[in-house]
Amino acid sequence: EEVYESVVGDLLGNIRFAANHRSISFCVFKPSSIGNTHVLEKVSKGVKLNSGEQKNYDDFKVRIQKIASAGFESDVKILIDAEESWFQRAVDIIVEDLMAQYNTDKPIIFNTIQLYRTDRLDYLQCLSSRAKKEKWLLGVKLVRGAYLEKEWKRAKKLGYPSPVFNRKEDTDREYDQAVRFCMDRLDHIAICAGTHNQFSTELLVKMMKKKRISRDSPRVHFAQLLGMRDNLSYNLARYGYQVSKYMPYGPVKELIPYLLRRVQENSSIKGQTISEISLIETELHRRQHARIFTKT
Repeated sequence: EEVYESVVGDLLGNIRFAANHRSISFCVFKPSSIGNTHVLEKVSKGVKLNSGEQKNYDDFKVRIQKIASAGFESDVKILIDAEESWFQRAVDIIVEDLMAQYNTDKPIIFNTIQLYRTDRLDYLQCLSSRAKKEKWLLGVKLVRGAYLEKEWKRAKKLGYPSPVFNRKEDTDREYDQAVRFCMDRLDHIAICAGTHNQFSTELLVKMMKKKRISRDSPRVHFAQLLGMRDNLSYNLARYGYQVSKYMPYGPVKELIPYLLRRVQENSSIKGQTISEISLIETELHRRQHARIFTKT
């Protein structure tokens, strides 16, 4: 509990900092950093909690409400990261209510949707219908997904159908369909496209041009991890699109596996790894030549 409260304190500090530095587009956190995942799993399954677990869950809701309220009061967008499928539903329930509460005039709260899950496109469509009916703005970050191997292994071990696609092509298709779906509904949806995939990035850029949506529209945002796919980020920024470098930080034992999953995810994108290495080599050569030229 002390660690959870410490994380909340860090997040509130981030929000205060971001409020005074408008170049920071989002403050981000993982729900598992402020709440007990065992309890969240039981809530997701609809299992009755004992008194201690109920207190843990109530405390989790208080923490996440405190973060959302601080974001709203400071006009800082709060992006809530996605988790493993077996306890994501508990997070979704709370975040949906937070969006209904705070996203009435502008998108402040964003939920993350992992499109490698076979049910997430349907979920996005249902969430869009609810937002439009209840007259609030739906904030979504679209990602492909981070826990592929873990999801497969758990499903096989416990004997239930895998909740994630077996083929990357299916995930790519769902992701691009989700982009198209959101872009057709910008009247009540704000999208952050968290992707290192050049083709998905180009799709979104083309749709913005086709629909004559301003490059600096507050409803469309791009994001890549700090140190990864800089060629996408810098070119988007150069031409005036809303783009951020996503900077994860935390305990080494948590952060390194997270970054390794991102590297693995990048390496599965056909041709992009070789392309990025080539860009790095070109930049190294440019810098070396620049030093020689300066000395001369």
